[in-house]
Amino acid sequence: MHNFQAQDHFADGAQYIAGRLTRGTSGRTHVVVDPATGDDVFSYELAGSADVDAAVAAAAEAFPGWSGATPGERSDAMHRFAGVLAERAEEFARAESLQCGKPIKLSREFDVPGTVDNAAFFAGAARHLQGQSAGEYSGDHTSYVRREPIGVVGSIAPWNYPLQMAAWKVLPAIAAGNTIVLKPAELTPFTSLLFARAATDAGIPDGVVNIVSGAGKDAGEHLVGHPDVAMTSFTGSTGVGKRVAEIATATVKRLHLELGGKAPFVVFDDADLEAAVHGAVAGALINTGQDCTAATRAYVQRPLYEAFVQGVADLMETVRLGDPFDPATDLGPLISHTHRDRVAGFVDRARSYARVVTGGEAPKHPGAFYQPTLIADAAQDSEVAQSEIFGPVLVVLPFDSDDEGIRLANDTLYGLAASAWSRDVFRANRATREIKAGCVWVNDHIPILSEMPHGGYKASGYGKDMSAYSFEEYTQVKHVMFDNTAVVRKDWHRTIFGDR
Repeated sequence: MHNFQAQDHFADGAQYIAGRLTRGTSGRTHVVVDPATGDDVFSYELAGSADVDAAVAAAAEAFPGWSGATPGERSDAMHRFAGVLAERAEEFARAESLQCGKPIKLSREFDVPGTVDNAAFFAGAARHLQGQSAGEYSGDHTSYVRREPIGVVGSIAPWNYPLQMAAWKVLPAIAAGNTIVLKPAELTPFTSLLFARAATDAGIPDGVVNIVSGAGKDAGEHLVGHPDVAMTSFTGSTGVGKRVAEIATATVKRLHLELGGKAPFVVFDDADLEAAVHGAVAGALINTGQDCTAATRAYVQRPLYEAFVQGVADLMETVRLGDPFDPATDLGPLISHTHRDRVAGFVDRARSYARVVTGGEAPKHPGAFYQPTLIADAAQDSEVAQSEIFGPVLVVLPFDSDDEGIRLANDTLYGLAASAWSRDVFRANRATREIKAGCVWVNDHIPILSEMPHGGYKASGYGKDMSAYSFEEYTQVKHVMFDNTAVVRKDWHRTIFGDR
């Protein structure tokens, strides 16, 4: 049993505004479904435009006090926040696995500790928002740079990593002195609501962190277009990201987009084959492949190609599907039956032009499960090699020269993440320089760190989550300039009136 009773936690509603739970007013309800069983686990009233307005008003009211707090005061509150998150780790893990179908070992060992670490990192980073040191750059003036919070941030997070994405949106924003309204995916509101409640329990003032649980067309678009929202941060598909950008542009908001991916996994012929095989299976199947940085396109140099395909197939066949709350389960379900059918459609269409080496079927089970799947011999311009499948599917293609391998890796609309596998430092270094992606791993694929930035190139969006670089998204940079001469008639005035 999962032992997380959502109806007990959220009996007062699934909106969190000004420090308390409340019910949505859209007149529509949504049922959260356990994707591992197909069972309904929670029904709630969706947020409407009035709820978004209330959340934005609460954030705007809280902004002067929170932005006016000292960095040390914000840091202390966020350290307490990290402590509350750590104390409630098991509750968060069970809520995350219930709503997403994640294996409990993934929630316990990846999602939750990563979120606690993010909170601890930004608690410290809140004290380090300095601008550039003062200097007399003109000779007659002293200049310095201030970093100031932007205001109310309206963020939208996806369903694949609800807890981590809530943290990635909320933590840098509030560390910089902003207040925030977060809209989680309506499929997965639980851990975002628990996260906001933990912030309140840690002493972060009411209104600093608000949650509106609603549909994208209603609550999401209203939040992005709201005139009192100064910045929008969105994580999701490239298609929806384009729509978000259109709405945000109308009010000239600051915009941060972390969008889709189709990560290449480039294996050169001197790579450690066993390491590459294990890395590919782990990198392709993490979170049942519902990860925008997942290894989805493996390019393997011809001498290793057949052995790699066989090794990956053999290892995939050992992966254990089952109850997410069984610690022995390796792979959980996809988020929904609808999404499972979408993934299956990609594989079924690929049978006409490629080889399905293993998997390619949904097991007989009431949940939204799909077998780990390996597709070989597809063409570079095929659908499975170019489109984001977002499921437990790895496509393997061969290449001959290093030039070809890097060219194929870059032959995509996306540029979020990639990896290169080689024992040759010069070969690997070339790949890190020439592959166009926001993160390039060498001899590994997937690990992330609070201290390092996450964000993409090309159609994968722009801006950074995590790390001190995220403050570039959530702060205004202001130049302040003091005259040092006390001269009334300055020399440059003659360009406007009078003579030297």
